[in-house]
Amino acid sequence: MPVKKASAVKEAGRPSARERLLAAANELFYDEGVHTVGIDRIIEQAGVAKASLYNTFGSKDELVRAYLQTRHDSVTRRIMAAVDRYGTPRERLLAVFEGQGELYAQPGYRGCAFARASAESRPGDPAEQATETYRRWVRDLLTELAAQAGAPEPAILARQLHLLYDGSGQSARLDHDPGAAAAARTAAATLLDAALDQN
Repeated sequence: MPVKKASAVKEAGRPSARERLLAAANELFYDEGVHTVGIDRIIEQAGVAKASLYNTFGSKDELVRAYLQTRHDSVTRRIMAAVDRYGTPRERLLAVFEGQGELYAQPGYRGCAFARASAESRPGDPAEQATETYRRWVRDLLTELAAQAGAPEPAILARQLHLLYDGSGQSARLDHDPGAAAAARTAAATLLDAALDQN
């Protein structure tokens, strides 16, 4: 049986260079900002060679895009897990805010990663593109859930709910208020009831 070279075998249990780069980016970009943190700090924290970053991502901009994609995936899992706990369309829609509340309660919550990154972005750069994709996902989800709940104009209700979604994140961060999601859920229920009364 041929023996594989040590370099060809990933050490058991050790994260790949890609995983280490993303973990470092996730921590540093979220805590300090995507433009404040240089690639040398990412590389040092990840414990990889500079060539690993460029071979894996090609550029810092693409690392930023990948970092925001991991954030998007994490939010998607959290929100959908909350939604899927419920059976009625009304509770499924309101559960979006419960999913947010779980995020706000985490130690180290520093606000929306997309708002933070887009505040530093230039028009059309990867951070702005990733933010637009994330926001479109939130709006589409709210529209779909509003339609399932019977709202006569689901897109209008979704826009209103999206404002609550954004505002609760700002309040949780700026006011240090993890209960902001519960307040947003209550307001969302009022908006939903008002929309359903139009039927």
